[in-house]
Amino acid sequence: MKKRDNIIYWVSTAWLCLGMTSTGVVQLLQLEEEAQKISELGYPLYLLPFLGLCKVLGVTAVLLPRLPLIKEWAYAGFFFLMTSALFSHLAHRDPLTEYFGPGLLLVLTAVSRYFRPAQRKVTHPLTFKNA
Repeated sequence: MKKRDNIIYWVSTAWLCLGMTSTGVVQLLQLEEEAQKISELGYPLYLLPFLGLCKVLGVTAVLLPRLPLIKEWAYAGFFFLMTSALFSHLAHRDPLTEYFGPGLLLVLTAVSRYFRPAQRKVTHPLTFKNA
């Protein structure tokens, strides 16, 4: 792995994990502003702790040195969470400023996943060789 790719991976992963952890903790604590936002979007308040827990567990999986399959699930979860957030803001016709957070976290998810080191990738247990 090139040094440049390693730097891109760790910078994007650090920012991704910081963003997911901070929003996850806010959702776990069900702060008033977050509760108001999710209610305005039409979602029940009981989703907040679930979303927060998913984000914190996803960050843990991404940062752990092993378990590449769990990492794939965490990246997929982040992708679905952020695309769902973007779609919710779009459907609610929120101002463009509401798209920045989920959009940035979606980009960071893609960059982090793309530049991850080989030991953090899933390798298929079956190798197909030309006969």
